[in-house]
Parts: sequence; C-alpha cells; structure tokens
Amino acid sequence: MSEPAERAQKLDAVDELAGKRAEFVLDDVVYLDGNSLGALPAVVPGRVEDVVRRQWGELRIRSWEESGWWTAPERIGDRIAPLVGAAPGQIVVGDSTSVNVLKALVGAVRMAGEGRDELLVDATTFPTDGYIAESAARMTGRTLRPVAPADVPGALGDRTAAVLLNHVDYRTGRLHDLPGLTAAAHEAGAVAVWDLCHSAGALPVGLDEHGVDLAVGCTYKYLNGGPGSPAYLYVRRELQDRFDSPLPGWNSHAEPFGMRSDFEAAPGALRGRVGTPDILSMLALEAALEVWDGVSVEAVRAKSLALTDFFLECVAAYVPEGRVECVTPVAHGERGSQIALRCDDAGDVMKRLIERGVVGDFRAPDVLRFGFTPLYVGFADVERAARVLAQTLA
Repeated sequence: MSEPAERAQKLDAVDELAGKRAEFVLDDVVYLDGNSLGALPAVVPGRVEDVVRRQWGELRIRSWEESGWWTAPERIGDRIAPLVGAAPGQIVVGDSTSVNVLKALVGAVRMAGEGRDELLVDATTFPTDGYIAESAARMTGRTLRPVAPADVPGALGDRTAAVLLNHVDYRTGRLHDLPGLTAAAHEAGAVAVWDLCHSAGALPVGLDEHGVDLAVGCTYKYLNGGPGSPAYLYVRRELQDRFDSPLPGWNSHAEPFGMRSDFEAAPGALRGRVGTPDILSMLALEAALEVWDGVSVEAVRAKSLALTDFFLECVAAYVPEGRVECVTPVAHGERGSQIALRCDDAGDVMKRLIERGVVGDFRAPDVLRFGFTPLYVGFADVERAARVLAQTLA
C-alpha cells in the first residue's frame, strides 16, 4: 500500500462526518461532482412517494393546508438559513437561481434610488448571471459594467446602484472576500447581491454577520436537493419593507386569496414569492435537508479543506510533474470546496476518468473540475481519484 493510501485510511478513521455517508445512496464510484449535482439522500425516495401517493393522491387539495404545502417556501427557507448564517424569516424558497437573480438585482436597483445609474457584475461570473444582469440593466435603464472581483473596491462609486458577485468562482473554485467586498459596497452606498451557488453547504457564509443585503443560491449542489430543485432568495430583514420585486405574483400578495386587482406586497421575505410553489421538488428538497441534522457548517468546512489539501498532496505524489496545473488557490481563505486542474486534453481525460469510476466534470477549454462534498466524500475516495487520474494521464 502506498503512503498516501495508508494516510487516507488514518484520516477516514478519525473523520467525524464519516457516518453521514450512510445517509446517501452511493455506489463504488468516486463521486466528485457534487458541485454540479449532489448525491441522493436516502430519505428522499420514501418522502417523495408519500407526497405523491398520500398527500397528492389521497388528500389532494387538502394538502395545501393539512400537509403544509402553502407554507413550504418560508419553512424550507428557515431550514436553509443556518447553513448560510441567517436568522429565520429572511429566506424564501422557490423559482430558479436565474429568476431569483433578476428579483434581487432589480430590487436592489429600486432600493438604491434614481441617482445611481450603474450596475457592477462579476466579470468571471457564471454566464447566466451575466445574462440576467444585462437584462436587469436594460429593464432599469442602468449601465452594466463587468469588473473582476478583486477590482470591485476601486470600481465602486456614487454612481453604483448594486454589485452582483459570486462567493465562489464556478470554474476555478476561488473563494472571494464576501465580508470585505460587502463592506466596500456599503461604503460606496451600493447594494450588495451575492450568488451562493458554490458555497452554501460547503463553507460558512455569514449573511447576517457581514450585512449582506440580498443573496440567491441553488439547492441541487452541496445541499443535495435534486436536479432542478428550487432556488432561494435572501432579503436582509432591515431591507424587507423596501424590497420591491419586479415579479409580483399572487403568492407574494399580502392577501393572496383576496383576488384583488391592486397589488400589495406581503410582509417580510414572503414578498420574494411569485406563483404557485413547485411542491414535488420543494418537498424532496425539504427531505434532503435532513442530512444536515446535527452537522455544523464549521465541521464541514474543516473537512472540505482537509479533503482538498489531501487531493493536492496525492496529485503531487502520483501525477507526473507538469502534466496538470492547479488553478484553484492554495490558500485556505481563497479556496472553495473544489479543485480545478488545467490539462491540455481535459475533455478526453475526464471521459476516461468517468469510465474508470471517478466522476468529476470538464469546463472548456482545458479544466478538470473536482468537487468535494464533505458529507459523503472520504479520504480514500480522494486518494483513489488522484491515483486513477495519474494512471489515466500515463
């Protein structure tokens, strides 16, 4: 047995989160793509069957009240809240990340006021965020300005209405300075909007602690909610009375069953709702979140850093020098929960890795991306992934 393999056994033996693995449906594949789609929590199939057969099949319309369907968006939002450092009553679940980005950005511009005519957006953002930001700028008559996150403090000014940033870069895994950039936005009088898709469930976020104004995130990555599971919108409590969503719907009305022709926004985070909740996927998400019972985000972060450190050590030990280049920052304070390796023939390499039972993903033109979900990825998985990568590259 190699030295990294022996070390992996020792690390797994003292892993305080190792027992969580049994709460997921897994096989002998090393699954390092939880930053795209999380694994299936074992409790979900039975819960979904109950929702379909009993709640829908037997109770039917009564389930809106008797099964708690109507209150699911805010109830599940409160379940997500501790994972992103938020107090209850500030998160509502529903719609897609893209739709929530639009709500947040247009709402931010409306809060900022007429005197500010510029939107800043992370120049390295996931494409959809950029598309939505461009549309939001057109809708509100603002100018969109793409800026690298590190350059945001120097780009902020009295013209800035809002800034949209990613907490973790989806391609490289770089962790951006949420506290510092939020403070810089506030100093300039701008509204800070954060995309948490690649950080929620992988590391502490601290929305309340750092005074984030608005935030959005998906639930199908580290939160394991399932393909297309609904996203969420965070509206800081102090701003809720001022949040003016560009998508008012009957679900966000103060009297949703009043069927009035004039719109009056619901109180609190509820004004972030739009239409009828997508109950099947929403309740699957609620079941999936049970894997977080008894788990602290700090413990998850500690294991995440240990896993990614160990992966880099194993890659250095197994992979021929110069064959891959790590584009993820080594510093813990700048790293999310993934490792991105640049490789000339990355697309073909990833296909061969998957054939050999190691699942990551490929990002054009040359990046191998490996996501580490601490609740079900172990150190032996990490050692095997690096060893198979070396064999594939050889």
